[in-house]
Amino acid sequence: MASNSDLCGKLETDVEIEASPEQFYGMFSNKPQHVLHTCYDKIQGCELHEGDWGKVGAVLSWNYVHDGKARVGKEILEAIDPEKNAITFRVIEGDLMEEYKSFVIHMQASPNPMGESGSIVHWTLEYERLHDAIAHPETLLQFCVDMSKDIDAYLTKGN
Repeated sequence: MASNSDLCGKLETDVEIEASPEQFYGMFSNKPQHVLHTCYDKIQGCELHEGDWGKVGAVLSWNYVHDGKARVGKEILEAIDPEKNAITFRVIEGDLMEEYKSFVIHMQASPNPMGESGSIVHWTLEYERLHDAIAHPETLLQFCVDMSKDIDAYLTKGN
């Protein structure tokens, strides 16, 4: 049997985008219900269940397609930092909880360090698998990358 430390994991990636950090962060902090308009093939809906949009403690329900399957997830907005354009969601219900004891999604959008316009979006997935036969969520990390590119295209079209 695997120990808890063997079941815990952390995956990270960076995505270079053209949109500003504030624009990208704003989609998740203030307008997550609009994300579906940017990538409907991935996100079909986002509803507020408790609290207020963009406030710590808000509970959101997402309908999305991952690995070709319709999925649902309920998340609590655990942390928000407008100065750092960072937001953290903890998954509390849904399909991911069938395979993971805990699952936290952290996103931070930062100015491009090369001095160019645009941003670097840093995604971090922290999780604990229920058992060692459960795969690490690499495909979900790729989902975040693909969704970031779709949101960027939406935010920068016409510019």
